[in-house]
Parts: sequence; structure tokens; C-alpha cells
Amino acid sequence: MHISMKQLLFLTATLAMKDSVAFQLVQPQFITVRTPGHLLGMPITLSGSMKQVNSPHGHGHGQHQFASCHQKKTCLSPLYAGKRTSSSDLNASYSVAVARLATESSSSKLPFPIVLWRFTRPHTLIGSALAIPALHLLAAPTLRGAFTSTTALSALFAMIPSLLMNLYITGLNQITDVEIDKINKPNLPIAAGDLSLQNATIIVILSLIVSLAMGSPLAHPIFGTEGLNVALWGSMILGTMYSLPPFRLKRFPVLAATCIVAVRGAIINAGFYAHAKATAFALGAGAGTGAASATVNTSVLGCLKGDMKCLLSSSFFAVFGIVIALMKDVPDAKGDARFNIRSFTVRIGEKKVFTTMRRLLTGLFFGV
Repeated sequence: MHISMKQLLFLTATLAMKDSVAFQLVQPQFITVRTPGHLLGMPITLSGSMKQVNSPHGHGHGQHQFASCHQKKTCLSPLYAGKRTSSSDLNASYSVAVARLATESSSSKLPFPIVLWRFTRPHTLIGSALAIPALHLLAAPTLRGAFTSTTALSALFAMIPSLLMNLYITGLNQITDVEIDKINKPNLPIAAGDLSLQNATIIVILSLIVSLAMGSPLAHPIFGTEGLNVALWGSMILGTMYSLPPFRLKRFPVLAATCIVAVRGAIINAGFYAHAKATAFALGAGAGTGAASATVNTSVLGCLKGDMKCLLSSSFFAVFGIVIALMKDVPDAKGDARFNIRSFTVRIGEKKVFTTMRRLLTGLFFGV
């Protein structure tokens, strides 16, 4: 059960009516709560950080201290006064307070669209949304050819299934990492209790099905290109193997990094580049007829072999993928170590990984 400081004060005020709790002023920015141990019959999580303090009162009492970083003025806190009332009165007061808190908590849940937005891991979603039009601009033979209705339609047709695939991959990772995320990323929707595992599973399955269906040539004979399908299917296969048992490649640092480098490098960059070539720029002049010319190789391998812009962008983001693969584990060291995820960060330390990747990223930018 999750309650805020405001709700906590309500609970203790209710108990105070039964002479079990009194109030006193405490040090600013801290609230000290002492309650009879037998009253806390269910787990309660409070907003803010918590530090366990040894109780001086013996086995019958618990004492916790809660830090409130945003509280700048002196607060009121409940202090158990040691007065005795009947157990039935205390339990009745507590039950009424908890019932009211449960009602208030259920009515104050975040709206589903906000929970879903957080579930998508927005920073990854935004990155994918920017990458697709950027690669269309890179593939354009002329600046004028980059700004046509066909180019816009090609980018939009690729973007929708790609964002759904992004949701599938990041959502699957959250589903399989719930216990780890409770340590590393407790604010994620599943770990925080804002989204159930059942609903999360439904979301990722629907995202996967709709994504692959939209990218199929059956959905559109022109925009359902080889490049788009390589990007979608390749991301799906490696994203699944990264998170889902029995593969769960994230347990193995080299294989985990290889997955991320492959997706961020060749699969996404070459795939969407080839998609743009096959749709918006098939004639090599940005005419956007959608009919592939015999002189323009629109396969993924063909773009990597025969188009220097595609090769350079894929190579750049392959190295950038190494930085992503290793840096993303730095803030997750504690949870990964506890659940035996032997990442490079767990093996050699957070500081070494951070310093090495910072230097690699600096060299990559200066190399461009």
C-alpha cells in the first residue's frame, strides 16, 4: 500500500481520536513516527526516503524516520504517547483509517494514458521517432527530394510500426525485470504498482502483432519494404532474446552488447535507409513514384555495400551502440549484482565503465 505524507497524517490523526497518538513539533525536513507495532498489520510505503531506527521502547513499538526533501518548514508528526486503550478500539480506528486511505488511493491512481506513456520508456520512443525521418533525409539524393509528400508518407508508414515495436521491446524488458526494477528503477509502472503484469503483457503482445502486420507487404505493396521488415523482425528477434528466458542474453555482457550494437547499428540504420531508398527515392532523384529502379539497389545489404552514407551512418551508430550498451548498466549495478546479471559494470565497476565510455563517445564525435 502506498500512502503520502498527507494520508499518513490523516491516519495518525484518526488514531489520535482514540488517545493512542499525540502530536509534537519535530526538526524541519524530517518527520518521526512512532506507532504501536501491533497496529501496522499491513505493509505501508511512504513517499520519500525512509531510514529504520532502532526502537528504544522494546518489542511493542516501531520507530521510523522519513526524510522529506521538499518540506521546508516545521512539520507536525505523530508521536506515540504511551497511553493505553482497548485493543478493539485501536483496531477499529485503524481499520476505518485504512479503508478511507484505500478508497482515496484507488481514486487518485494515474490515468491510463500517463501510465502507458511511462511504460513506453519515452526517451527510447522519442529517439526512434527522430531516427526515421533523419534517415530519410540522409537517404535523399537532393535536398528538394527530401521534402515531398511521398517522403513524408514513407517516414510515417515506417514510424508507426517501429514505435509499436519499440514499445514491445521495452515493455517486455520491464515484464521480465520486475524484481530488478524494484531496486534499480522503482518508478517504472510495473515496479511501482501502477500497471499490472497482465495488462502489461496484453500491451506488448498487441504492440508486437500490430507492428509486424503493419510492416508486412500485405499491408501495403509499396511501403511494406524489405528494409522495413528487416528493421522490425530483426529488432523483435534480438529484443526478445535479450530479455526473455531461456535466452535472456542480458545475463552475458558480450552477447547483450552485441544485440544492442546490431539493432542500433546495422538493423535500424541500414533497414530504414533501404526503406527510404525503395519508397521515396527509388528513381534516385527523389521523384517518389515508389517503383524501384534497376539502377538503385534497395536491399539492406546492397545499401551497406554500395552506399557510403548508409555504411558510415551504420558504422557510427554501431560504435554509439557500444556506448549505450555499457552506459545503460551503470545506474543498474546494484540490482544487477543482486540478481546475478554479470554486466560489465558489475564485473569491473561503475567508474571504469563510465570513464571508458565517456572517452569513446568523445572520440567518436571528434572522429566525425
